[in-house]
Amino acid sequence: MSRYTGPRLKVMRALGVELPGLSRKSIENRPNPPGQHGARPRRVSGFGAQLREKQKLRFNYGLGEKQMRRLMADAKAARGNAGEKLAELLERRLDNVVFRAGFAPTIPSARQLVNHNHFLVNGKRVNIPSYRVRPGDVVSLARPAKVLDIIKFSMEEPSLTRPEWLSWDAAASTATVAHLPALSDLPFPIEMQLVVEYYAQRM
Repeated sequence: MSRYTGPRLKVMRALGVELPGLSRKSIENRPNPPGQHGARPRRVSGFGAQLREKQKLRFNYGLGEKQMRRLMADAKAARGNAGEKLAELLERRLDNVVFRAGFAPTIPSARQLVNHNHFLVNGKRVNIPSYRVRPGDVVSLARPAKVLDIIKFSMEEPSLTRPEWLSWDAAASTATVAHLPALSDLPFPIEMQLVVEYYAQRM
């Protein structure tokens, strides 16, 4: 499945949750599902609940279905709880780290900035959005990127409070990975066990 490029607020209304990685907008004023006069609430099946939780992750992090399956396979192959490992792998993506550090207003914006060689990891340019950071890695701006309005605005008004697993140096404008992120670090409510169950029947 290709990357979603349609109306973002509509997706959040359909899922009934705000996804900060997808959009800075809020569904507070229009919490009802999209549709004429607001779609009526429907009874959600077990499969529907699993699909909804999986879609929260896919849309927030901007991933295709093939990418999600690869991450789920990696999470299952690792030691420990598969759901917690999946959350860790999603949060460790460079485009997400750029967003969570406050360099970009959304993950799609962060992905574009990474693709355009605007970020360094440990002093070296990295233009792969799916690059997995490790504890101790330092993410910083390449010199030309420091004058970009989108980055300056985002750093002044970050979309989210910077997570505890990222150590922020305001003077140097760098973010250091202090430790690996946990499931509780995801910035929206998620029932990860339903995501694991969804893929358990399809992989």
